[in-house]
Amino acid sequence: MEVAANCSLRVKRPLLDPRFEGYKLSLEPLPCYELELEAAVAEVKLRDDQYTLEHMHAFGMYNYLHCDSWYQDSVYYIDNLGRIMNLTVMLDTVLARPREVFRLPTDLTAYDNRLCASIHFTSSTWVTLSDGTGRLYLIATGERGNNASEKWEIMFNEELGSPFILIHSISLLKAEEHSVATLLLRVEKEESDMKGSGFFVSLEWVTISKKNKDNKRYEIIKRDILRGKSVPHYAAIEPDGNGLMIVSYKSFTFVPVGQDVEEKKDEEMSDKIKEPLYYWQQTEEDLTVTIRLPEDSSKEDIQVQFLPDHVNVVLKGQKILEGNLYSSVDHESSTWIIKENNSVEISLIKKNEGLTWPELVVGDKQGEFIRDPAQCAAIAERLMHLTSEQLNPDPDKGKPPCNAQELEECDIFFEESSSLCRFDGNTLKTTHVVNLGSNQYLFSVTVDPKEMPCFCLRHDVDALLWQPHSSKQDEMWEHIATFNALGYVQASKRDKKFFACAPNYSYAALCECLRRVFIYRQPTPMSTVLYNRKEGRQVGQVAKQQVASLETNDPIVGFQATNERLFVLTTRNLFLIKVQTEN
Repeated sequence: MEVAANCSLRVKRPLLDPRFEGYKLSLEPLPCYELELEAAVAEVKLRDDQYTLEHMHAFGMYNYLHCDSWYQDSVYYIDNLGRIMNLTVMLDTVLARPREVFRLPTDLTAYDNRLCASIHFTSSTWVTLSDGTGRLYLIATGERGNNASEKWEIMFNEELGSPFILIHSISLLKAEEHSVATLLLRVEKEESDMKGSGFFVSLEWVTISKKNKDNKRYEIIKRDILRGKSVPHYAAIEPDGNGLMIVSYKSFTFVPVGQDVEEKKDEEMSDKIKEPLYYWQQTEEDLTVTIRLPEDSSKEDIQVQFLPDHVNVVLKGQKILEGNLYSSVDHESSTWIIKENNSVEISLIKKNEGLTWPELVVGDKQGEFIRDPAQCAAIAERLMHLTSEQLNPDPDKGKPPCNAQELEECDIFFEESSSLCRFDGNTLKTTHVVNLGSNQYLFSVTVDPKEMPCFCLRHDVDALLWQPHSSKQDEMWEHIATFNALGYVQASKRDKKFFACAPNYSYAALCECLRRVFIYRQPTPMSTVLYNRKEGRQVGQVAKQQVASLETNDPIVGFQATNERLFVLTTRNLFLIKVQTEN
């Protein structure tokens, strides 16, 4: 049984600034331009039966403004007439009205249970589109932005079941076979779920292909479904189509297409009630592993092999226990015997005495740990000083209790920690897992459209940007940029709705539900001499914070950042904020 590798994100220390002094509010005016829309944005409100937090994350906080990362300063939205509208900016002073590039063939107002229409720019000449009713479109566009060659033509159009939104898509060309892989997200009702919300999240990985140049028809050649209990923060297909990466609070697993939910639940229940293959205990000096044997077993049927960091137990040719140990053991002093109660007992001597092992074999979940009552009592005694009936019984002690009142709101994280998982596209199994712990997910951004989207995580007070590289096994996630103290600053914005950054990392920005937009620039050299009064030293760089207030009472429904501009979409207007980045 293959076990997913537990990985970690490696921070590049040169990209951190321990002397960062904070953002200075700048009153420099930000040029802001407003365009009135011909028709309102096709915003879809949540229905009464879409009441869970997952519905709010997936559909209630949906970003209705889409950035075409293949072309500079080009954004799209879909209006309530079913038109895909595009605004491409060349000069801020000469802004044209958004132009229609495509019209959905279906009348969206005729569907009561539809979701918001969604679009993803697969490549420089291909677009995937969902109308929110459960229909998927694959569209050849030609070179977008070039009026001579741009022509949106439907190449694939098929109903794929219940309504969904598009999360990600890629275009592949292998041996003259063109294919497009897309990720579709649904929040579906699970009647058999009596404990939770009654809903589950499904991600469907659909691959559409055309076999050769002569065959003009695109067909679905592969459909795989992942199920989970939370809407993923981030989900993207690798550029070569061989894998998938997901950041989420609760894990996802692949299920066969067409498998009944009841069948899956029965399988899960049977796995839960399955008896452990082995039991293990530990003291400060050693570990004891007990494996029950079939009645007709003899000593010749058992093979036990010890290595300093590895153990291998085989019973009648079948591996019972095999893998890397949590820590090193003295393999020469370790022994095993067959007990009278038809079980084998293995004694492993710890090399590092006193070290408590959280698991016996790394990643193995087939055993059960049995705690010694004496150990539990000793642990409780060691932790006694942290508990008291009084709030702060003796603050002068050597080990004072933690005072939760000293914590700020931005120091408090979710109880559950997120995880970053990489799934193999062929085996449909998890190959890499990163436990993100308190590294809160902030946002994602496409830096290079040929690569996977980057994701930004909070690390202590900073916000770190990570670029996935599926081809680099030794450095699958690269730390490429840091936004100093942004993790701390954003936590104080209680009404924030959307978060973004420039593809060249020159600034990060967030907007609230109404009007206000906050811009946080990277530190830049000072044109004048400035001194830190406390330390008496000259300050070489200053990071500026700017605030823009939009003249509208309509809620913000879309937000995108490019290297030079911020685009903010409300239900009836499109605002363009010129962010004058400095080199």
